[in-house]
Amino acid sequence: MPNKVVVVGSYNTDMTIKALRIPRPGETILGGRFAIGAGGKGANQAVAAARAGASVWLVARIGNDAFGTEALRRIQQERINIDYMRRDQEAPTGVACIVVDDAGENSIVVASGANAHLQPDDISAAEAIITHADVLLLQLESPLATVIAAARLAAKHGVTVVLNPAPAQPLTTNLLEHVTIISPNEVEAEMLTGVKIDDDKSLFAAAQRLHAQGPATVLITRGPKGVFISSAAETHFLPAFQVAVMDTTGAGDVFNGCLAAFLTKDRALTEAARLAAAAAAISVTRLGAQTSAPALVEIEHFLHQ
Repeated sequence: MPNKVVVVGSYNTDMTIKALRIPRPGETILGGRFAIGAGGKGANQAVAAARAGASVWLVARIGNDAFGTEALRRIQQERINIDYMRRDQEAPTGVACIVVDDAGENSIVVASGANAHLQPDDISAAEAIITHADVLLLQLESPLATVIAAARLAAKHGVTVVLNPAPAQPLTTNLLEHVTIISPNEVEAEMLTGVKIDDDKSLFAAAQRLHAQGPATVLITRGPKGVFISSAAETHFLPAFQVAVMDTTGAGDVFNGCLAAFLTKDRALTEAARLAAAAAAISVTRLGAQTSAPALVEIEHFLHQ
């Protein structure tokens, strides 16, 4: 049976420009290709999980505007349940402005809009699906009180709680004590722990500080350097897949969404992380966030090659 994954998080309309480089402060440069697409960490992860084979519900807020109407269409198209996507009557749908340079690196500014109005009441309304999920997947583009409410509810009912702590912000044990798996990248891990990661020793030290705050499993994603896995049962490095990078936007979201999809009871953590890393590797060879998330058959084909 596929995992039942509930994602609590953001939906944004992404406006992306390809450019030779990211402009400096005060500088205007001419870009190339422009695209409008679907984004937001919550929605990105929901799409990635659905394409990887999970049954997915998205708990989110969108505006009562054209972008919100398009959001519902796109999410339904991915066969994701939209029963708990509320249309806000005051705030517009969130928007992200993205510049992607020739190396595939990006610079992003987000106007949260309706995402900032996702409240603990929205979690209470979705209690029935959260408490019966296999995995609850969270990020930090929603108000922290809402994230805490969701994590607390899920943990109370024995649901695996995965927190992708992005964008990074200070966190306390009233959230982390309810988290099963935390999956920061290196920069986020440094911000959460105060440990500068520059070698294996400091990587281990950062993971231990995160464990001490609650999460039993720590996955630190390291881009082209792979994934560091730390739990009571194992501590090791998962090498990265070598690919030609076009755009790194959404790669972390693809990793986390697929991880949630693959965290079944009969699959080891390392195997789930390996499948998720393969999906993320595929995604960086494509432009965009949700558009870059691969289907399960593509992930399996990539690994067979």
